[in-house]
Amino acid sequence: MSTILIKNVQTAHTDHVLRSVDVWIREGIIAHIGTEALMDIDPKSCEIMEGNGHLLIPGMIDVHIHGANGFDMMDGTENSIQEVSRACALTGCTSFLVTSVSSSMEDLLALLRAVKRVIGHEIGAKIAGIHLEGPYLNVKRKGMQNERFLRHPDMNEMKQIFQEAGELIKMVTIAPELPGAMELIQFLKERGVVIAVAHSDATYEEAKEAFQAGASHVTHCFNGMRPIHHRDPGLVVAAFEEDHVSLQAIVDQVHLHPAIVRLMHRIKGPEGMVLITDALQAMGLGDGVYQFGGHEVTVKSGEARLTDGTLASSTVTMNEALRLTVSLGIPLIDAVAMASTTPARILGMSQLGKIEIGYRADLVLLDPQYQVQWAMIDGKLIDHVGGFDLSNRLSTGTPSS
Repeated sequence: MSTILIKNVQTAHTDHVLRSVDVWIREGIIAHIGTEALMDIDPKSCEIMEGNGHLLIPGMIDVHIHGANGFDMMDGTENSIQEVSRACALTGCTSFLVTSVSSSMEDLLALLRAVKRVIGHEIGAKIAGIHLEGPYLNVKRKGMQNERFLRHPDMNEMKQIFQEAGELIKMVTIAPELPGAMELIQFLKERGVVIAVAHSDATYEEAKEAFQAGASHVTHCFNGMRPIHHRDPGLVVAAFEEDHVSLQAIVDQVHLHPAIVRLMHRIKGPEGMVLITDALQAMGLGDGVYQFGGHEVTVKSGEARLTDGTLASSTVTMNEALRLTVSLGIPLIDAVAMASTTPARILGMSQLGKIEIGYRADLVLLDPQYQVQWAMIDGKLIDHVGGFDLSNRLSTGTPSS
């Protein structure tokens, strides 16, 4: 693989934004960041990309997405997973967790098998693993989850899931107050799975017990859980008090009031917040009527709701979530961390999530409106997913200092 020079970009670092810098990539790894040329390269093999002063960020990582562009991954087909991979890449996401909804065991196993066939052959963003959202959730806080598939934790069932998917299971969302949940938390903890809580009516005390037992994440925080009350603080306040617990945020102007997003950021900081889409198949298509999780979902003005008005996932994209987060007053470097660095750390992806020497070159170039100009994975432009104008992106020549 030749060396790539990305010229004249802004990059968001841990505590500041670098402007008018060049980024050198060698063998898919970030080799240098600065304005001076590397002296030990063959100029004839160097490919040059002009950044035009745009923002270069680490590829975003969506730990919670169900579908996109008319495709629902719960249909258990390889094509649907590939189309979500494509949609993710087009919106600045280079890795994602295939996320389930509560379903029959047969449908869940079909999803797991499809993931195993696709992983390693993705046409766009890479599959980082699987996020099981349910089915061990509380009917009282079911949200759009289909009640007929909700059930108490079943260890035999979970063991069967792990026999099928094994280390691909990276995150599991449960309601910790259900019978058998503590045993399940121990089982998942022993396997290094991120244990998330949501669709839960857990009290403050029950949530504290779960966090002390090994739960460390809150799925779509504030949504699908007992609300805060001054005499009944519930799950959210318990999570706020635990330093090791991170929170998912759907920043789409619907699921969370701007003041709540700022409160989450003030309490947890960028290292404790994760931007997600929680997108259903309507992402990228707009308003209309869709089938999702066994329900009819109507999307109007970008809001996805069941017939009774219940919110049913989101249509936001990762680049839109990043833009909206910054528009709420969150510093750009923090917003980028919430979209890239923090999810990478949570998932144990130690070479992703930062633009630093030695990290993998999963990168996205955004214009001032946060529109994706191109994305690359392991130093390779994703040029076969459609949507990017990649003509004349690369030129070969002697780099200037």
